Amino acid sequence: MLMQILTHTPYYVWAILAFLVYRGVIAMRNRDVEVRKLVMIPAVMLVLSLQDMSAKFGLGGLALAAWALGAAGMALAAGLAGSERIAASAVPGHVRVRGSRLPLVLMMAVFFTKYVASVTLAVAPQLRHDTLFACAVCGLFGVFNGWFIGRLVGDMASVRMLPAGAAVA
Repeated sequence: MLMQILTHTPYYVWAILAFLVYRGVIAMRNRDVEVRKLVMIPAVMLVLSLQDMSAKFGLGGLALAAWALGAAGMALAAGLAGSERIAASAVPGHVRVRGSRLPLVLMMAVFFTKYVASVTLAVAPQLRHDTLFACAVCGLFGVFNGWFIGRLVGDMASVRMLPAGAAVA
């Protein structure tokens, strides 16, 4: 059954996985980044999650509420946790971002949640109408998206705290 699942997975899914692994590996090292590009991965993860939620369960009702609750809770936790990952860069218009493994882990979590939910619904389509399943999947997406959003908000606050001229937003 596993071979059937893997061989029936569209090629574009593997391309998305390759892109996310590539971006996650890049995020593991210290690097200079344009301030506006700090938004890229949180935006991609948000789009992937909302697109999947919309296609599987619709963007309303308890599924959206579970996503919003997960996102708000994790965004608050990630924002309160703070981070020392942003510093001034020698490159104009850029900031220095400290590397971390956590973005790769969370990008893989979003990808595999999306993949497992898709496979589960292909095998048991009746779960599309199961409120508990929908809320669990959407709540997980919310938690993952909330971390990216909370970290982005913290990063932007850190950028504003940099000395004048250190980064141009």
